[in-house]
Amino acid sequence: MRKLEHEEIPRISPSDLRVAQRYPISILLEDIRSAHNVGSIFRTADAVRAERVILAGVTASADHKGVHKSALGAQDAVPWIHTTDPVTTIRQAKSEGTTVVGVEITDSPVDIKQFGMEIFPIMLVVGNELTGISEHVLAECDYAIELPQFGMKQSLNVSVAAGIALYDILRVYLGQ
Repeated sequence: MRKLEHEEIPRISPSDLRVAQRYPISILLEDIRSAHNVGSIFRTADAVRAERVILAGVTASADHKGVHKSALGAQDAVPWIHTTDPVTTIRQAKSEGTTVVGVEITDSPVDIKQFGMEIFPIMLVVGNELTGISEHVLAECDYAIELPQFGMKQSLNVSVAAGIALYDILRVYLGQ
């Protein structure tokens, strides 16, 4: 085994990325306090070639220097919008056939792996680092998924949780 040099790693060029088909996955970030978490989620959104990132509430803009520090350019590779009203944004997406899935601990979580292509297009919603998804936004979600916790803590860092959920969703889309 040999670690690949940076130049050997296959990458899509920025010009090819502009015209490449994106996977039918969007991510809504509700009131994420840390710009570094936002940047990390942008990097994962780029990695899974998500359609877009939706920044809601107090979530830092992709123009924020803290986002740039952890996104390392991914904020320029993934389309994004900011909304002051996540409920209206979710309702609009649902009217267009999008399934909305929150990452939250609830009394009725579902396993994302039980779904097939019928769940796409999908909007993944992640919430505030301390309080999670707000009740009024959670009420708009079609499903909630939670990530199993086997240790002392009840949650993961929001960018880590988003990454795990995004890859689980991508695996469903790719039939893996």
